[in-house]
Amino acid sequence: MPELVSQQRDDVLVARFSSEKIFADAAIQQTGDELVNLVDQSDGKLLLDFEPVKFMSSLMIGKIIILRKKCKASAVTIKLCNICPSVMGVFEVTRLDRLFKMYDTVEDALNAFSD
Repeated sequence: MPELVSQQRDDVLVARFSSEKIFADAAIQQTGDELVNLVDQSDGKLLLDFEPVKFMSSLMIGKIIILRKKCKASAVTIKLCNICPSVMGVFEVTRLDRLFKMYDTVEDALNAFSD
Protein backbone atom coordinates (compact mmCIF):
# COMPACT_ATOMS: atom_id res chain seq x y z
CA MET A 1 0.00 0.00 0.00
CA PRO A 2 1.41 3.42 -0.87
CA GLU A 3 2.34 5.61 2.08
CA LEU A 4 1.39 8.74 0.11
CA VAL A 5 -1.60 9.56 -2.05
CA SER A 6 -1.07 12.37 -4.52
CA GLN A 7 -3.28 14.49 -6.71
CA GLN A 8 -2.74 17.51 -8.90
CA ARG A 9 -4.49 20.70 -7.73
CA ASP A 10 -4.03 23.27 -10.46
CA ASP A 11 -0.25 23.61 -10.77
CA VAL A 12 0.54 22.08 -7.33
CA LEU A 13 1.13 18.39 -6.65
CA VAL A 14 -0.52 17.65 -3.28
CA ALA A 15 0.71 14.52 -1.48
CA ARG A 16 -1.17 13.28 1.58
CA PHE A 17 0.24 10.78 4.02
CA SER A 18 -1.97 7.71 4.40
CA SER A 19 -0.93 6.58 7.91
CA GLU A 20 -1.35 8.01 11.39
CA LYS A 21 1.99 6.58 12.51
CA ILE A 22 5.17 6.45 10.48
CA PHE A 23 7.68 4.40 12.44
CA ALA A 24 8.31 1.00 10.82
CA ASP A 25 11.61 0.85 8.92
CA ALA A 26 10.00 -0.60 5.78
CA ALA A 27 7.29 2.09 5.78
CA ILE A 28 9.88 4.83 6.25
CA GLN A 29 12.01 3.51 3.39
CA GLN A 30 8.96 3.28 1.12
CA THR A 31 7.80 6.76 2.13
CA GLY A 32 11.26 8.19 1.47
CA ASP A 33 11.31 6.64 -2.00
CA GLU A 34 7.81 7.96 -2.73
CA LEU A 35 8.77 11.46 -1.55
CA VAL A 36 11.79 11.60 -3.85
CA ASN A 37 9.67 10.38 -6.78
CA LEU A 38 7.14 13.14 -6.10
CA VAL A 39 9.78 15.77 -6.76
CA ASP A 40 10.25 14.37 -10.27
CA GLN A 41 6.48 14.20 -10.81
CA SER A 42 5.83 17.74 -9.63
CA ASP A 43 5.71 20.74 -11.92
CA GLY A 44 7.83 22.82 -9.57
CA LYS A 45 5.32 23.01 -6.68
CA LEU A 46 4.85 20.32 -4.03
CA LEU A 47 2.59 20.34 -0.98
CA LEU A 48 2.88 17.69 1.74
CA ASP A 49 -0.34 17.19 3.69
CA PHE A 50 0.37 15.70 7.13
CA GLU A 51 -3.32 15.62 8.14
CA PRO A 52 -3.56 11.99 9.32
CA VAL A 53 -0.06 11.86 10.87
CA LYS A 54 0.00 11.82 14.66
CA PHE A 55 3.45 10.26 15.16
CA MET A 56 6.60 9.79 13.13
CA SER A 57 9.98 8.43 14.08
CA SER A 58 13.25 10.31 13.91
CA LEU A 59 14.22 8.24 10.85
CA MET A 60 11.38 9.92 8.98
CA ILE A 61 12.92 13.31 9.79
CA GLY A 62 15.97 12.22 7.80
CA LYS A 63 13.76 11.41 4.81
CA ILE A 64 12.16 14.86 5.01
CA ILE A 65 15.60 16.50 5.04
CA ILE A 66 16.59 14.46 1.97
CA LEU A 67 13.35 15.57 0.32
CA ARG A 68 14.16 19.23 1.00
CA LYS A 69 17.61 18.83 -0.55
CA LYS A 70 16.12 17.13 -3.62
CA CYS A 71 13.53 19.91 -3.97
CA LYS A 72 16.20 22.58 -3.70
CA ALA A 73 18.40 20.86 -6.30
CA SER A 74 15.41 20.46 -8.64
CA ALA A 75 14.06 24.01 -8.15
CA VAL A 76 10.83 22.66 -6.62
CA THR A 77 9.01 24.80 -4.05
CA ILE A 78 7.76 22.68 -1.15
CA LYS A 79 5.28 23.57 1.56
CA LEU A 80 3.80 21.55 4.43
CA CYS A 81 0.33 21.67 5.97
CA ASN A 82 -2.03 20.09 8.52
CA ILE A 83 0.70 19.32 11.03
CA CYS A 84 -0.61 18.14 14.40
CA PRO A 85 0.91 19.57 17.61
CA SER A 86 2.99 16.47 18.43
CA VAL A 87 4.60 16.37 14.98
CA MET A 88 5.05 20.16 15.02
CA GLY A 89 6.92 19.72 18.31
CA VAL A 90 9.36 17.39 16.54
CA PHE A 91 9.77 19.91 13.72
CA GLU A 92 10.47 22.67 16.25
CA VAL A 93 13.01 20.62 18.24
CA THR A 94 14.84 19.66 15.04
CA ARG A 95 14.42 23.20 13.67
CA LEU A 96 12.74 21.93 10.53
CA ASP A 97 10.07 24.55 11.16
CA ARG A 98 12.67 27.08 10.01
CA LEU A 99 13.40 25.23 6.77
CA PHE A 100 9.84 24.79 5.52
CA LYS A 101 6.85 27.06 5.03
CA MET A 102 4.02 25.50 7.04
CA TYR A 103 0.28 26.16 6.86
CA ASP A 104 -2.80 25.15 8.83
CA THR A 105 -4.79 23.81 5.88
CA VAL A 106 -4.37 22.61 2.31
CA GLU A 107 -6.29 25.65 1.08
CA ASP A 108 -4.04 28.07 2.99
CA ALA A 109 -0.96 26.41 1.49
CA LEU A 110 -2.40 26.37 -2.03
CA ASN A 111 -3.23 30.07 -1.74
CA ALA A 112 0.34 30.75 -0.58
CA PHE A 113 1.69 29.21 -3.79
CA SER A 114 -0.24 31.88 -5.68
CA ASP A 115 1.19 34.79 -3.67
